[in-house]
Amino acid sequence: MDVEHRPGQGFHIDLDGHRAVLDYTLGDGRMRITHTGVPTELRGRGIAGQLVRAAFDHARAQGLRVVPQCEYAAAWLERHPGYADLADQA
Repeated sequence: MDVEHRPGQGFHIDLDGHRAVLDYTLGDGRMRITHTGVPTELRGRGIAGQLVRAAFDHARAQGLRVVPQCEYAAAWLERHPGYADLADQA
């Protein structure tokens, strides 16, 4: 599965006629993850995790801090302490 990025807007994965998304906003050197959504038909495949990892990897590459405003992204971060250095609660 390929994660596609719409710069400044979000990430998505298209699979089996459905689209999973991660939305974010940018400002003040921060990426605020505002929403992660996976259609019911795609759940249980680790797709949300792939989207969040792609967002954190992008933030690292761009020198951004990450504010995980969506519940899933915050929970993902707790399970992946290797990304804790990017977290910003601002």
